[in-house]
Amino acid sequence: MTYMSQDAEKSPAEQLATPVQFLKGVGPDRALLLEKLGLRNARDILFFFPRDYQDMSELRSVAELEEGSAVSVCGTVEEVELRSIGMRRSKLHVVLRSEGHELLCIWFNQPFMQARFRAGQRLLVSGEPKLRRLRWEVVHPKIQWLDDDETPPAGCILPIYSLTDGLKQYKIRRVVQEVVENYGGLIEEVFPKDFLQEHDLLPIHEAVVQIHTPDDSVGLQRARRRFIYQELLVLQLAVALRKWNLTHQCQSPELPATTKVDARIRRRFPFELTTGQRQAIREISTDMARSFPMNRLLQGEVGSGKTVVAEYAMLVAVAHGHQAAIMAPTEVLARQHMRTLARDLAQSRVRLALLTGGISAAQRKETLHAIEAGDVDIVVGTHAIIQGQVQFPKLGLVVIDEQHKFGVRQRASLRQAGLDPHYLVMTATPIPRTIAMTLFGDLDVSSLHETPAGRQTVHTYLGDNDRRDKWWEFFCKKLAEGRQGYVVTPLVEEASDESVASVEQCFHELSEGPLQGFRLGLIHGRMKPEAKEKAMDQFRSGATQVLVATSVIEVGIDVANATLMTIESSERFGLAQLHQLRGRICRGAHAGFLCAFGNPKTDDSQRRLEAFAGSVDGFELAEIDFGLRGPGDLFSTRQHGVPPLRIADLRRDGTLLEEARKDAQLLIAEDPEIRNPNFERLRTMVLRRYGAALDLGDVG
Repeated sequence: MTYMSQDAEKSPAEQLATPVQFLKGVGPDRALLLEKLGLRNARDILFFFPRDYQDMSELRSVAELEEGSAVSVCGTVEEVELRSIGMRRSKLHVVLRSEGHELLCIWFNQPFMQARFRAGQRLLVSGEPKLRRLRWEVVHPKIQWLDDDETPPAGCILPIYSLTDGLKQYKIRRVVQEVVENYGGLIEEVFPKDFLQEHDLLPIHEAVVQIHTPDDSVGLQRARRRFIYQELLVLQLAVALRKWNLTHQCQSPELPATTKVDARIRRRFPFELTTGQRQAIREISTDMARSFPMNRLLQGEVGSGKTVVAEYAMLVAVAHGHQAAIMAPTEVLARQHMRTLARDLAQSRVRLALLTGGISAAQRKETLHAIEAGDVDIVVGTHAIIQGQVQFPKLGLVVIDEQHKFGVRQRASLRQAGLDPHYLVMTATPIPRTIAMTLFGDLDVSSLHETPAGRQTVHTYLGDNDRRDKWWEFFCKKLAEGRQGYVVTPLVEEASDESVASVEQCFHELSEGPLQGFRLGLIHGRMKPEAKEKAMDQFRSGATQVLVATSVIEVGIDVANATLMTIESSERFGLAQLHQLRGRICRGAHAGFLCAFGNPKTDDSQRRLEAFAGSVDGFELAEIDFGLRGPGDLFSTRQHGVPPLRIADLRRDGTLLEEARKDAQLLIAEDPEIRNPNFERLRTMVLRRYGAALDLGDVG
């Protein structure tokens, strides 16, 4: 009796739940290794998709090589040499001997690769060979390490899986192949037949075979398309369901911006609104007048005036006798909002309160009581606002600033008994289109591209050590003229990497060096709230001329006279973050000047810095950053509580995402709770994967 015959009386679901240690070729020890990869049962292994593929249909000897086509060669490492080629650049040579001939494998600027090779190793390398000086060589080839007794595969497309220490590639291939052969036919199809035909999708049983052991490149691409589309459709259905829930199953107060209310609010703005601000206000006013919650994202260029739009929305709520809350990710930004509102509303009857982790226990108790009693109209705060002790008797609007720093479910955490508030979420980091369709797909979007009249441009330079003295000379000249500036470093404490500046070390070196004689202040995220506030007050008042800081000043700092910025170790910052920092010195009537010093060690880092210096368009830079780093670095799905994508890539699969989004919206429009029996399994998949993360538990 085979191991499969013992499962004959079990249901397909029970068989797919077979623990990995009972699968052929696994056992208890290897099961522990597989568990490190998140593989606990047969179903997990079926959906453990290869991270890459190696086309072995072109396995050749060195003697058979020719230029112009990618091939694979099997051989033994004969020599490993790391060469320096100047200016911190390197070149790794690995000589591979195959059937009496040599193939030179080359890696530029990847010295860490040296430790992965040793003489006598058997390798399978794939790439496009070039003949140079009568010797064949291949640059940055794909590598597969072979065991001494392992036969190099030929004539097939070879899957490459993620590994963990102690697990060989060929071992996991064997395990996966066994599981595909014995359990692949048990997977239930998610889509009805007519849907598969209409969307040209492989049936799941064929797709799971082709994704792991493809017959050819056409079969592989069709299998990948099937699983990528399915994954994106499930996500888009979850987003569409959430949006339908919010607009059809929730009630909010109707808060119209009547002509009278609109005129009263606009009189408080002593400047002309931009075209974008007026359009955003129209969209927000339309939303707030409805009886279901507004869920709108306001994204804007640095300095585009989002806070003015948010202030308008909050005053609409207050005009109707409701409370408003604005939540920021840091105390520095929350206090900035508080100052702005206190200034703008100084001659009004609007009552403000600050609620952050930095206020005293007595202040907190008094503020909580005032909020609950309805004696506060607008609450400004941090995460402290969403803690259980805060009770709003008549909350009409919630504004969440820097939305990407909050989790998805935190948007709904301020719901109280009775009516739901309207939601306006803001970000000064423009969101790439594909991200907007996923993490923010349940939100309507307003965008501010232009900046208010009078804002100056920022001249951006990339510096090196040869130009450092000249830059500090210019920096000091501008300080002497009355301007102020920032010096930004990525870390608080000294790092093991000496090239990374520590903010405190930087402060002392500048005080005793190029900025000696000027008044310097210091601020970073580990300081106590009162110390941070004091540092900011001194800088705002001009008591200090230069603020040495970490990225804590990235958002919300508005000092019009600060027009200078030096960024140290700039390669350690993301492109969107660099652009946000630059936004601190375009707040007033004087032109800004920024110099970013860095030591980029990868091509992507260099391209990121060049893009930063070459463009001041935040929307353009967001797309570039997305192309270079992907969504994980920009808007962490883990941070948002959304499970990571297994096979889809938002950079690569934008067209398929558009298709999935359109199909999801059609499905929800026709069947808002996905009750069609033909899509029962699809509905189950949506709720199982995204129900908790996107608060879909109340669907149906």
